[in-house]
Amino acid sequence: MFIFRVLPVFWALSVKADFFHFDSISNVSSYYFNYIYCNIWEGDCQPNQDDATQQVPARDLWPGFPQDYIRMMSEWYCSLGQCCESGDCRITNNITRMARDLQQKLHGQHLAQAVVLKAVQGFIENPDSNKPLTLSFHGWSGTGKNFVARIVADNLYRDGVKSECVRLFIAPFHFPHIRLVDVYKGQLREAIRDMVLRCPQTLFIFDEAEKLHPGLIDAIKPYMDHYDNVDGVNYRRAIFLFLSNLGGAAINEVALDFWHSGQNREDIGMEDLEHRLRADAMEAQGGFAQSELLSGHLIDFFVPFLPLEYRHVKFCARDAYLARGIQPTEPTLDEVAKAMLYVPKEEKLFSAQGCKSIPQRIHFFLP
Repeated sequence: MFIFRVLPVFWALSVKADFFHFDSISNVSSYYFNYIYCNIWEGDCQPNQDDATQQVPARDLWPGFPQDYIRMMSEWYCSLGQCCESGDCRITNNITRMARDLQQKLHGQHLAQAVVLKAVQGFIENPDSNKPLTLSFHGWSGTGKNFVARIVADNLYRDGVKSECVRLFIAPFHFPHIRLVDVYKGQLREAIRDMVLRCPQTLFIFDEAEKLHPGLIDAIKPYMDHYDNVDGVNYRRAIFLFLSNLGGAAINEVALDFWHSGQNREDIGMEDLEHRLRADAMEAQGGFAQSELLSGHLIDFFVPFLPLEYRHVKFCARDAYLARGIQPTEPTLDEVAKAMLYVPKEEKLFSAQGCKSIPQRIHFFLP
C-alpha cells in the first residue's frame, strides 16, 4: 500500500521532466528508491556518502524545480522520520557533550580544550557570523590534533567524520602532484561549493596543511573571507580546520622553559604562544605559510597542542585498553609508557610520538 502512495509522486515528477535536467531527476528518484529499499523494505545495502544516490537532494541544486513538488517531496520525506526540529537530522551541535569529551578524553591539552570549545560554541550560537570559522591546529605529531578534529565532528554531526556534511582532505594523499595544482584547484572549489549547497552547516578538515600548495589555499581563500556570498553561495556557516606540525618546535620550547623554571605546564597561557605561533607560521617554508590565509588574517584562532609527558602517555594507554574492554593495571600502563621515546635526551620529558602509536603498542603489553 505504501509504495502505491509514493508512485504518483514520481509520476508527477516525470510529467514535468522536460523542465529539468534528467540527471537531477535521476538522482532524486534514485535517492528515494534507495531510502525505501534500505529503510522500509530493510534491504541489504550500505550508504555511501560519495554516491549521489545516497545523498539527500538539496533544493539549491535545482532552482527551477516547481515549489509544489518540492514541498510534496519534503512532506513525504519528513513523514518517514528523516526531519528533526532543528531542520536537519544530520546536524546535532551537542556542545555539552563536546565539552565533556574534550575534558575527559583529551589529555595534557588545557589550551586546546578551552580555545576549541570557546570558538566552536561561539560560532554555533551566533547564526549571524560575518565569516566562516577558521581554526589552525599546531603541534607535534601525536599530540591530539586529529583527535580533537574528530571530537568536533562527532559532536556537531550525527554521523561524525562519516557525515555527508564533513569532508577530510589529506594534503599528500588528495593533492600529491604539483603539476596538477590547477586541476586540484577546480576540484577543491567544486567539492566545497557542492557540500555547502548540500548542508546548512559544513566542516572541512585539512590534515598536513603545511604540505598544501599555496595556490590551493588561495583558491578557496574567498570561502573563508568576510563575504556575504561567493558566486551566489553563502559560506558563512562553514567551519575550516587546518592541522599542521608548524610551530611544534616553538611550542615545545615554551613548555620546556616552563618546566625548567619550575612552573606547571597548566600555567602556560595563550599569551605565551599565540604570537610565536603566528610568527613561526608566517616564516615557515611551505604552501600553508605562503598563502593569503595568513597574510589576510583569516585564521580566527591558532590552537597550540603541547608536547605530552609520561603521565599523559599513561592516560592514553589506559583509554586504549578500556576501549577494548580491558581493565589495565598500573604496572602495565608503566610498561607501555616506558616503551616510548622521550626527548630531550637529558630530561627525557616529552614523548616524541605523543599518543599516536599507543593503539598499536598495547597489544605487546597485555595486563
